[in-house]
Amino acid sequence: LLIMGLPTESVVFCRFSCVPVDFEVVNVCSATEDDINNAITAIRRNGVALKGNIETLHTLPASHKSRNNLLRTTLDLYANVMHCKSLPGVQTRHNNIDIMIIRENTEGEYSSLEHESVSGVVECLKIITRTNSLRIAEYAFKLAREKGRKRVTAVHKANIMKLGDGLFLQCCREVAAGYPDIAFDAMIVDNTTMQLVSKPQQFDVMVMPNLYGNVVSNVCAGLVGGPGLVPGANYGRDYAVFETATRNTGKSIADRNIANPTAMLLASCMMLDHLKLYDYATMIRNAVLTTMNETQVSQVLSPHCTIHSPGVYSLRTPEWRSSLRQCISVQEASL
Repeated sequence: LLIMGLPTESVVFCRFSCVPVDFEVVNVCSATEDDINNAITAIRRNGVALKGNIETLHTLPASHKSRNNLLRTTLDLYANVMHCKSLPGVQTRHNNIDIMIIRENTEGEYSSLEHESVSGVVECLKIITRTNSLRIAEYAFKLAREKGRKRVTAVHKANIMKLGDGLFLQCCREVAAGYPDIAFDAMIVDNTTMQLVSKPQQFDVMVMPNLYGNVVSNVCAGLVGGPGLVPGANYGRDYAVFETATRNTGKSIADRNIANPTAMLLASCMMLDHLKLYDYATMIRNAVLTTMNETQVSQVLSPHCTIHSPGVYSLRTPEWRSSLRQCISVQEASL
């Protein structure tokens, strides 16, 4: 099992829970391609990775590809999956949210194809292909059927980008025809964001191109309490990489003992499910949710708690860690 970007809490709790996996740790520097290439080689060797948040320096030239983007495109991790669900002990404006977001992960506006044609004029290419659109739509409908979901919503802007988003939408409709047991509808992306903050319960499974997926996933994370709470996964034909859903580097809270490890721990549980270590995944997941639901943890607090989930936790990271260990110990004793 490859660990990259130092998601140390997950390593600690996997070992504490006696999860039967070995860890290979690869550190990735934001300023060089050597480390990320080493990580890609290691993922190819291991097949599965748990990924911390990797920074790309904005001072680098435009030709220097984002570390995260390079990872996804090189390994063809075409499907980004985020399960956005209301959590116990987290007070939010909306309750009973349960949305699965499927984001095409390798093309769209994130194709890294842009240039300055003349001074002061920049062209940025958005790439939409029939092959990849059919592939992500098929993934969304297959996952919906597997999870017992009833509806898939395609998010687009085909009213303006008639060729690019029009192709994506047409591919979704073609795939939907092969799943008569699952309802299908389509929604323009700007209306989608309004509907999400107004009545998020109307959504079940959502599938969308790359950029819209980035925006919508962050909105959904905010609806359930913040980016420190929601896990994510990137799937390809041969590899799977698990991480926090919103890819926030969290540099401003480094070394302050206020980081929220929930998203990374839940991503670890997704990884264990993927490895068919279901009992261990359930044990850690239940311990996390139990810890969150305790009165001492779920109080509405001061803004000094954490930028990852303001107003959610009264415990600092070491105290949260201690409480979670107690919950895991109780569950281990009951096995």
